Amino acid sequence: MRLPQGFTATAVAAGIKPSGKLDLAMLVTDAPAAWAYVATRNRLTAPCVARNRVRYGTGEHIRAIVINAGNANCASGESAGFDNEEMATRTSNILGGTRPQEVLTASTGVIGVPLPMSKVHEGLGRLTGSLDEEVDRLAEAILTTDTNIKVVAANLRGGARIVGVAKGSGMIHPNMATMLAFITTDADVSQATLREIWPDIVDRTLNQVTVDGDTSPNDMAVLLSTQRIETPATEFIDGVEAVVTKLAEKIAADGEGASTLLRVAVSGARSEADARAAARAVAGSSLVKTAVHGRDPNWGRILSSIGQANVLWDPSKLEIVLQEVAVYRGTPLEFDREALSAAMEADAVKIAVDLAAGEAQARAWGCDLTEGYVRINAEYTT
Repeated sequence: MRLPQGFTATAVAAGIKPSGKLDLAMLVTDAPAAWAYVATRNRLTAPCVARNRVRYGTGEHIRAIVINAGNANCASGESAGFDNEEMATRTSNILGGTRPQEVLTASTGVIGVPLPMSKVHEGLGRLTGSLDEEVDRLAEAILTTDTNIKVVAANLRGGARIVGVAKGSGMIHPNMATMLAFITTDADVSQATLREIWPDIVDRTLNQVTVDGDTSPNDMAVLLSTQRIETPATEFIDGVEAVVTKLAEKIAADGEGASTLLRVAVSGARSEADARAAARAVAGSSLVKTAVHGRDPNWGRILSSIGQANVLWDPSKLEIVLQEVAVYRGTPLEFDREALSAAMEADAVKIAVDLAAGEAQARAWGCDLTEGYVRINAEYTT
């Protein structure tokens, strides 16, 4: 897929991943780009996250992001910080006319293993010769346990475009997850606006994705603009949120070992924060996730998970609808359990909850919990 104006990207197989697949990538702008940034809230943070936060605090524009996959470059000793800085410095030298402080870094993969810098050096030397306007090689290179690339695009009035790319499959839980997300646009939007809107959009989308209840020390989501094409602000904001929402759903659908996407919609909440909390509680419940995997319409698990969300609701008014079938409305409802179980034999299962406490609403995305998830993570480093 073609990137917006002013962006190029590429990727190579540097030998960081044991599989020999693409694992070192670069996203480059032809002039300093405006950007916004959010990252993991895990107290353990990789050097790439910490360094990018410092760069963000300066308010300076950026020119490139260099990304490696297969190695988190985290908790591997004092060298991790030096190696991360060296990635940025070598990238700036290779690009020419770019300062190290204009380069962001990102890493994803196994924690606690030193980054093989000799392979990184060799791979970086091959990157710039293949830069082009396509995003697919970058999208492939950043994958770890993902089974497919995750790219979403939107066209705005006046010709501006938004193209988002992400990775994420396991260690996925609200407050970021083991995900990387890079959203590019050529819409002429100020850096101040990007930074104002981005945290809220992430809270409504990427922070509403949960696979397994674990967060990673490497997560980040970056929104970048080359500021080329005049675009109405409202349309731009809606476009970004639509793109990131689709990426969030793709991440949930590709959860490790998953066979079923779980869509949770909560309405009637006292506040959006309450709605988000309730939706996350349902999507993140291991009992709900296993019930979905077993095609078991056990609505009691849904009700119980909401009770743990610490939000205001009245059990005598709350309603639960599973796959468009009402199963609880202040009291258990009669329904055809066999037919509903059959309806859950789908690629996606929807749970709708009305808290009947207000007007706010929110969504969350998850997946079923399968034997495949256990196998993948039991054998992750062995």
